[in-house]
Amino acid sequence: MLSIIRGLMPVIGITGLATAQQPADEVFAEWRDRVDPSVELALDYLARVQHEDGTFPESYGDSTGIPALAGMAFLSKGHLPTEGAHADTLNRCIDFVLANQRDSGLFEKGNAGSGPMYAHNISTLFLSEVSGMVDPGRQEKIAAALPGALELILKAQAVKKDERHQGGWRYHPGSHDSDTSCSGWALMALRSAKLNGAAVPDQAIADAVAYLRRHQDEKEGSFGYTNRAEHARSLTGMGLLCLELCGAHGTPETVQAADYVMKTFRDLPGDQFEFYGNYYNAQGTFQIGGRYWSEYANWMYETYVKKQSEDGSWNSREAGRIYGTTMMVLAFTVPYRQLPIYQRDETVDEVE
Repeated sequence: MLSIIRGLMPVIGITGLATAQQPADEVFAEWRDRVDPSVELALDYLARVQHEDGTFPESYGDSTGIPALAGMAFLSKGHLPTEGAHADTLNRCIDFVLANQRDSGLFEKGNAGSGPMYAHNISTLFLSEVSGMVDPGRQEKIAAALPGALELILKAQAVKKDERHQGGWRYHPGSHDSDTSCSGWALMALRSAKLNGAAVPDQAIADAVAYLRRHQDEKEGSFGYTNRAEHARSLTGMGLLCLELCGAHGTPETVQAADYVMKTFRDLPGDQFEFYGNYYNAQGTFQIGGRYWSEYANWMYETYVKKQSEDGSWNSREAGRIYGTTMMVLAFTVPYRQLPIYQRDETVDEVE
C-alpha cells in the first residue's frame, strides 16, 4: 500500500512553490474588491443548501464528487475545517467522503453520472488537499483512506488497454478505454498526493502525461476527449494545466495549447461544458502566466461576476447549480493560491 505522511501540511516543504501568503498578482488586484464578495456570497449559498449528512441537492449532490468539489471551493478561499464560519460545512464534506469508501478503496455513493471514477478522483484530490488542515481524529481517518484510494487509481491506470488508451482513466476502475477529462482529475489527484508525501510512482505520472500528449493536435495545439478534436474548446485548458504541472512549463506544447485557449475562450459561454472549460482555462492560464493569464482573468471576471444569481449561485448546463457554483468559485480563486494544487512554480519565468 502507498504510504502517506500523516499530519503534513500540503504547502510545507514544496521547494520553489509560492506560498498561500504571497500577495495577489497585479491582474487579480484590480478585481479583488469585486471577486471577494462574489466568492463569499457563493460559499454562503453552498453552506445554506448543504444537507446535514454533507450531501447537496440536485442530481449529483449525493455522490462523493459534489461534496468534494464544494469542500475544495471553501478551501480555495482560505476557509479551514478547524475554525471559522464554514468549519462545520467543510467537515460535513470531509465526513461524507470518508464514510463512503468501499473496501476496494473506491469512494462511491449515490448518482455519480456515467461511472464512479470521476467522483473518486475528485474525492481523492480533495482529501489530499485538506490533509494536514484537519483535527487529529479526521487526519487519522484521511491517512487511512488515501492509500487505498490512490492504489485504486493506479490499478485502474494499469488495466490492459490498447496504445491509444494506455496511461489514462475512464468511468470505471476496470475500464479498458480512457478519456482525457477523467484522466485529468486522476492525474491531479496523483500529483497532489505526491506533493503531500505519498509514494506515487514517477512512471504513473509519466504514463498519464504521455497519454495526454497523444491527444494533443500537433497543428492546433488543442486537446480532445477520446481523440484529438472532440470538445477541444472545453478540454484544452485541462491539457495545458496538466502539462504545466508536470514539468512542461513554457514548452512548445504548452504555448501552443495556451494560444488555442486564447483563440477560442470567448466562444465558451453557452457551451455544454462551459463551466468545466472555464475552470481549467483559469488554472492553465494562471500556470503559464504572462499575457495568457492577464487576458483570460480579465475576461473571466468581467463575464461571470455579473452572471451570478442573487442567491450567490451560478447554474451550469452540465450538472446544475451546485456544480456550477463550485466550479466558478474554484476558477475565481486560482490566484489566491490557497489550495496546494493551485501553487505555481515561481522559480520559472512566466510566458509572455
